[in-house]
Amino acid sequence: MEFTLRPWAKTDIDALVEYGNNYNIARNMRNIFPHPYTNQDAVKFLERTIPLRPVNIFAIDINGKASGGIGVFPQDDIMCKNAELGYWLAEPFWGKGIITKAIGQVVAYGFKTFDIDRIYAIPFGTNIASQKALEKAGFRLEARFDKTIFKNGVYYDELVYAIRK
Repeated sequence: MEFTLRPWAKTDIDALVEYGNNYNIARNMRNIFPHPYTNQDAVKFLERTIPLRPVNIFAIDINGKASGGIGVFPQDDIMCKNAELGYWLAEPFWGKGIITKAIGQVVAYGFKTFDIDRIYAIPFGTNIASQKALEKAGFRLEARFDKTIFKNGVYYDELVYAIRK
């Protein structure tokens, strides 16, 4: 399935609410991605994201509609040569290889745009689909920490996947 990565726009509010307001997405995300996902949440996200330069958070555009998001987040201090990868995709598009391809595009962009040597992602231990997408994109498992993530009253394993320049 075809998609493009593009900067977020103010016109993406309705798509963000439509696709982001999904428990099956929110349950595998950090708490900064709320559930329910409201119009106000979309406005706050876009106000925070649109001005970023260089762009580091992209909309995954499918058929002219924002259908997910992916970003690379450079770190600071002693982690200054690292960036964290985060992403989500609207449920109707799961299992079509989109995230794996989007990860590859953002990794190439991240290494070209930022002064980093390593990009890492931290999927929950229960998020098998995300782990497989990372592995298909060339990431390898560096570490597993038992019961370190606390979400919705439950502890989850934290996995650290990474790719190097």
